[in-house]
Amino acid sequence: MIGTRFSNRRFAAVMLLLLSGLPLFADQPVSGKAPTKTVSSITSSNLMAAAPSGTNTAVNTNVPITMDTLDDKHTLALGDKVSYRVIEDGDPAAAQLVVTDSGDLEIPLAGRYPVVGLTCKKLAWTLKEALEKEYYYHATVILAVDAMSHTRGRIYVEGAVRAAGPQEIPSDEVFTLSKAIDRAGGLTDYAKGNKVRITRKDAASGKDTNVLVNVEKILQKGNREGDMTLQADDFIWVPESGIRF
Repeated sequence: MIGTRFSNRRFAAVMLLLLSGLPLFADQPVSGKAPTKTVSSITSSNLMAAAPSGTNTAVNTNVPITMDTLDDKHTLALGDKVSYRVIEDGDPAAAQLVVTDSGDLEIPLAGRYPVVGLTCKKLAWTLKEALEKEYYYHATVILAVDAMSHTRGRIYVEGAVRAAGPQEIPSDEVFTLSKAIDRAGGLTDYAKGNKVRITRKDAASGKDTNVLVNVEKILQKGNREGDMTLQADDFIWVPESGIRF
């Protein structure tokens, strides 16, 4: 009976403390809020500053690759190694392609495609249009040159030059008609340099087109306006003058 009364009194005391809002234990604060920990926002700059010395903390600051950011400078050439993928496939691995001797890339689903003279950006948008006609509702085509060929094909110089024959197009410079003539040893004394003919096969129609260039004006007067940039398989013919002294 006495134990029961004592228990009842202790229970009543606890209830009074709870109702009064006073702490049950002496080591708890009587008033005020519990301290809170402030977490600062993490950015690429303060993340590196906060990292301990010697910590290898990688921060991705790369710009996302999109079709608009693809290379629009280098034109594809024979032997170039190209990586290709369509983001919508969900496969992060890119297909490894090589520009064939005929100037084509074997594109998955699209088949062989003529690519010589096109940039990655131009080719990607062309392939996007073709793929969306038959295979995709929406296609994001990503292309990149992994390795450039040492040469970009050949051109052929014949006629009134000192060293006629085929020439390799270097991959690290813009190869113009005047450079090809210089490499061929220059014009002969009887060359008709004002009517040098460049014959080029049109990629779309497959027909030959001819352009006459006044090479004498380029070489002797330094007028570079008509100095054409050469492409693989261009044929340059330098005629001879009908009059010899």
